[in-house]
Amino acid sequence: MASSPTAVATDDATALAEVPKRIIAAWAANDGDAFAEVFTEDGSLILPGDIYLTSREQIRSFMTAAYAGPYRGSRVTGTPIGIKPLGPGLALVITRGGVLAPGETELSDERAVRASWLLAKQGDTWLITAYQNTPISAS
Repeated sequence: MASSPTAVATDDATALAEVPKRIIAAWAANDGDAFAEVFTEDGSLILPGDIYLTSREQIRSFMTAAYAGPYRGSRVTGTPIGIKPLGPGLALVITRGGVLAPGETELSDERAVRASWLLAKQGDTWLITAYQNTPISAS
């Protein structure tokens, strides 16, 4: 039975919701390789501060350097607030989360973001093909 573009099979919905958890785990380990492996080869990452990366290798390099510098000791959080199937093997996940500075246990308003994750299914695995986040704070 083919799924309609407006419904997500239960197993796919579970797998889609797991993608942010894979990023959270890679970030907790400060592992640029593990972080990048959650993206397709031609995946893109758009972050505040004019950061626009267009390949898994660029993402790997950026995150490895970031974990050695400004993101050292930080953690990230992200909770899915919406999942929208776009067609066979393609879905949009919206999350609310952000970066927790070293020692923080609660997400500050200044670092809270809403993010869009365009996910593509490759084989049995959902990968990020495009990620972008926007600060929630108006400041």
